[in-house]
Amino acid sequence: MVSAKMYELGTKKSTIRTIFEFGRKRAAEVGEENIFDFSLGNPNVPTPEFVRDAAIDILQSYEPAQVHGYTVAPGNPNVRETLAQSINARFGTNFAGKNLFVTSGAAAAITICFKALAEPGDEFITFAPYFPEYKVFVESVGATLKVVKPRPEDWQIDFDDFTKLLSPKTKAVIINSPNNPSGAVYSKETIAKLTDILKAQGHNIFLICDEPYRELAYGVDVPWVTNFYWNTLVCYSYSKSFSLPGERIGYIVVPDEVADFDKVFGAIAGAARVLTHVNAPSLWQLVVAKCAGKAVDITPYERNGKILYDGLIAAGFECVKPQGAFYLFPKALEADDYAFCERAKKYDLLLVPGADFGAPGYFRAAYCIKQETIERSLPLFKKLAAEYRG
Repeated sequence: MVSAKMYELGTKKSTIRTIFEFGRKRAAEVGEENIFDFSLGNPNVPTPEFVRDAAIDILQSYEPAQVHGYTVAPGNPNVRETLAQSINARFGTNFAGKNLFVTSGAAAAITICFKALAEPGDEFITFAPYFPEYKVFVESVGATLKVVKPRPEDWQIDFDDFTKLLSPKTKAVIINSPNNPSGAVYSKETIAKLTDILKAQGHNIFLICDEPYRELAYGVDVPWVTNFYWNTLVCYSYSKSFSLPGERIGYIVVPDEVADFDKVFGAIAGAARVLTHVNAPSLWQLVVAKCAGKAVDITPYERNGKILYDGLIAAGFECVKPQGAFYLFPKALEADDYAFCERAKKYDLLLVPGADFGAPGYFRAAYCIKQETIERSLPLFKKLAAEYRG
């Protein structure tokens, strides 16, 4: 009658969404101010004024058909050229508009890449901890996701395990840096070693970079991976940098050097077509082009991360200090991270089990919430930790 797989995906919510919805119900019972919801990566820093001003200017001064009409499928040519030049100015690259395909956010970008590349029997590799939707997206295109075990001491790459998973079936490797959920940034040395290994393989392997948190890095450089490896596709979103998660706007970068550029770009266009991606929202294409290269204030996230990290360390938790994004990934206080997160609910602390990210025994706390909420949560984390010590 219906697809059993689609029914399962539609009725079995992700753990993150389930916890978030629990929090909404609980807030109605005890009051919003008494819920400490660290579940969802929904930016709390307001959208920059320059984004608002750009949208208002476009709505007031552009022709309606230009603002609300269709664009060509890869995106408005002028927008693509503007974004390409902005990338070039920042990273010393030499892209043109033809190297960009504008998408409805990063989820669309990576799904389109998976669909464009996948053939029967293909395998994709990613590194734990990882964004759990990768598995859903990869399996939806008929491929298999292989996961490299985590390296908890710094959340960089376990290269011994990675090389064991490489095979002639490997079509692509997926990296996410700054990382959700660990907050780690892959170092220049990590990227160099990863790409050297890929170059040594006997067949072309694509490297897919999922980069919605690129601008959210605290005192560290985020390597631009196309400068290390020719066969790289970069997937980007403005959801986090411009606090626009609901507007769904991003892009894919396809370098000229990628193996068989014309076929890859054509397959991306075909995948977008099959996935009913007519074009990214026209208004928001114009807005991000108008705002390209403008700096954003990430100090609220950096401050929140420091407050939460210092507070958890003082309470007795073990945690690698985050270098970017807006997540902490501490070690749970018992081996069963689901049981730990369930126990935390007693204090209305809403946390996400690490097993969902391929790293059992840890938990994720999203600190893109009010600073006051984080400060008020710290005594509760101490009470939770005291239970385990007692």
